[in-house]
Amino acid sequence: MSGGVGPTGNDITLPKDDEAKPTATASATATATSGKSAGFLSFRQLNALAVIIVLSASGMVSPEDFAFVIFSVIYVYFLAKVAFPTLSSSSEPPVFDPKNRTLRLYVWAAAIIGLFLPIAYIFEGIFEGDKEGIRAAAPHVFLLSSQVFMEGLVFSHRFSTPLRVFVPVFYNSRRIFTLVDWLKSEISKVEDEYGGSTRRLHVGRALAAINMALWCFNLFGFLLPFYLPKAFKKYYSGFKVKD
Repeated sequence: MSGGVGPTGNDITLPKDDEAKPTATASATATATSGKSAGFLSFRQLNALAVIIVLSASGMVSPEDFAFVIFSVIYVYFLAKVAFPTLSSSSEPPVFDPKNRTLRLYVWAAAIIGLFLPIAYIFEGIFEGDKEGIRAAAPHVFLLSSQVFMEGLVFSHRFSTPLRVFVPVFYNSRRIFTLVDWLKSEISKVEDEYGGSTRRLHVGRALAAINMALWCFNLFGFLLPFYLPKAFKKYYSGFKVKD
């Protein structure tokens, strides 16, 4: 998920199917529910895909966000062929120790804050008639679910370590802008004119602010200064050994 904290530090990835990895993006709905496979797609990916389809069918996803996801799929395959080929036929080892308890805790916390709570917020908004709040939160949830789906894709022997870090960095960078819009939307609500409850008004503002802080830290405090350099060092040292 969203987030940059999976087995190899990828954004919110929770337990992988064939490896006991804390992957989320985290990631980032049932990203954190199970690591069992369901055919070609993992259970985690199927849950993320369900969220993607529901939000898309609801009309709450902008054409720009659709285009971003499609472009990310195409570009990942382009990079896999042109810039970052795999070093071997087997899956490359994770960058970080998947048994690290602090990392696993961070993954689960990011999954809850980044995906589960916003989804609950959207569902509650349907009952309260808060169309503005739903519309503001939906892009973040859609992109984080797409990120979870993509992370499940790149964590296979077909893709190298740099592409595993590319997905969380790429999506996390894009989601910062959707979070800014969400936070602005929540702050701009006038209580006298707001259709939902006062409790929902405060919860929405707190949730948007916490997600903004979490994913800014994830990008600027973890992915870019730690995960990215470590992943590239591991990848290019593998090239030297292979040569």
